[in-house]
Amino acid sequence: MSGFRPGLVPTLVVLILLPLLVWLGFWQLERGEQKREMLARQDAQQQAAPVGPEQIEHLPEPAYSRIHLQGRFDAEHSFLLDSRTRDGRVGVELIQPFQDQPSGRWVLVNRGWIPWPDRRVPPEFDTPDRPLKLAAWVYAPSGQPFVLNRRQAEGWPRLINHVDIEALWQTLDRDGIGYELRLEPGPAAYRADWPVTTMQPQQHLGYAVQWFALAVALLALFIYFGVHQARGTRP
Repeated sequence: MSGFRPGLVPTLVVLILLPLLVWLGFWQLERGEQKREMLARQDAQQQAAPVGPEQIEHLPEPAYSRIHLQGRFDAEHSFLLDSRTRDGRVGVELIQPFQDQPSGRWVLVNRGWIPWPDRRVPPEFDTPDRPLKLAAWVYAPSGQPFVLNRRQAEGWPRLINHVDIEALWQTLDRDGIGYELRLEPGPAAYRADWPVTTMQPQQHLGYAVQWFALAVALLALFIYFGVHQARGTRP
């Protein structure tokens, strides 16, 4: 085409970047749809009647299921999940074994976030020593976190940098339910405002629009540059 001569380098740049930008846009749309499905599933599970811990492993979709517990915490063994933040403040999440008396099963209950502003002083928490009735829900992460150091500290309470349920039960030398339970707000909970997702579906849509806009801008610049080059090289 005599009226369009973009040149080799701009053509190669567009051939590489344009498909990438379009793919990123559709990827963000897909992520937004996944988040919508996740939030809808959570809402449906939260509206359902709570079940006992012995039923968790038999549920087809255990994530976000509400669980009714009745029993005691093991005050001698506590895990502190490090580097958790709330409102810009650093702290830990307190995870403790809990034995459900009706079923006899052990579960790991995350009681919520505790501030830890001074690393020289252990974080302060207490454990009820009486039988409790608790409401919790099943937390099932979407993937395994990337962890450089999987070694655990010694002593109790024990500082950990990620939650590996199987490894925690091995440390405790117990056979327990293979899911983390997150406590609902109540007398035994610390700060339990659990974020279901760090990014809402609308944010993914906004990012998708940005990627598509960049793709359109790149294509428009490519066409303009090609036409301009063709006009400039005419005899």
